[in-house]
Formats: sequence, structure tokens, C-alpha cells
Amino acid sequence: MAKTLTIGVLALQGAFIEHIHALNTLRSSEHISDAIEVRTKQELDFVDALIIPGGESTSIALIAERCGILEDLREFARTKPTWGTCAGLILLAKTAIHTKKGGQQLLNALPATVSRNQFGRQVDSFSIKLSSPCLEHVSEQNAAGAVEPFEYVFIRAPAIVSLDDSEVEPLVKLPPGHGQTEASEDGLLVAVRYRKMLGTSFHPELTNDTRWHRYFVRMALAEED
Repeated sequence: MAKTLTIGVLALQGAFIEHIHALNTLRSSEHISDAIEVRTKQELDFVDALIIPGGESTSIALIAERCGILEDLREFARTKPTWGTCAGLILLAKTAIHTKKGGQQLLNALPATVSRNQFGRQVDSFSIKLSSPCLEHVSEQNAAGAVEPFEYVFIRAPAIVSLDDSEVEPLVKLPPGHGQTEASEDGLLVAVRYRKMLGTSFHPELTNDTRWHRYFVRMALAEED
């Protein structure tokens, strides 16, 4: 019998409900036994994989520290499949720049440098449709035999400005011209994979397209084999 996964979504702050909904829509087609909200060490110990959602990365880290699960999250990210979206990407990183005064707590798991609020303020939010070869194995072809582009939604989003380990695999890069710094002139990385980790700058949970959730589920299942 094929293994099924219990997938947790860190539910301390941010867009966790939307991720739960996306996972639940996949339960009939993917090997998901349950999708649960995670707020305690006991709940974290129960899940096979974890999504750290978008929200406010400093707040999520502070709440995790006050709840006594920050170190447990660090250990989980190093050993089990973990996906950080937007604020979750910042938390996963080993290095973050343009943080609030005094810096912030990180999980120090993903060997990359992430620039916080790389795309500006809330009013600078945008979406863009891009073809993504990394999603081809989780996509269906349209009537013309092509794979539809994915709509990437960026809201006060970070970006990956350097990869600090040769094992970090770039997955999606924006066309030049998006972003608030000189680095944007060459196109910014907005999705990477490293061992059991997935890091994305955007908000896939705010669309009706579940391909990135499907990608993570299948990635997590492959790690279980």
C-alpha cells in the first residue's frame, strides 16, 4: 500500500488557512492522509512534512520562540520536507538582508541569502504568468498539447539574491525588471529546492492552481522512499 502523508501548516500567523484548503483539494488525487494546523511541538512531531506560510516573518519567529517551538522548527527543517512561502522562505534561510532594525530569528536551514521586501510595499504587489519547466511533471496539457503558465502572486515578497551551496537548485527566475534593487536587472530567483527543502517567494495558496502544492507533496513522498 502506498504511503500517505500528514502535512502540517505552521499556524502561528499568516495565510495558513489557504494552504490547508489547497492541500485538502488534493487529498483525492495525491497521497495525503491529513492536512493539519501546527502550533505545538506535539503537532509538529505528528506531521511528515511542513509548510511555513506567508505572513510577517518577524512575527512568526517571535511567536514560535514564545511558544517554545523555534528550535523544534529548526530541527524539523533540517531533517524533514519543509516548504517556506514568502515569509516562510525568509525564515528558512541562513541569511536575510533588509530585515528590521536589530535583525530577526531565522531557522538557518536553507543555504541562501534572501532579501526581505525585495519587491516593495503592499501597493507594489503584482502577479505574472510564467512557464515553469519544474512544474511540467505535475501539470496537465491543455487542448493544444501545451502546459498552461502558472500565475505567480507577489505581495511584499522576498527574493533569493544568492545561493550559498552548490546543492541549491534554482527553479524559477523572474524576467528582468521586477524588484526594487539593481539585482532585479538580471532577473531574480523566486523558487529554489535544496535537499528536502522548497523555498518560494510567491503565494501559490492565493490562486486556484494547486500545482506547487502537488509539487511539494510529491517531493515529500520521494524523500520518504
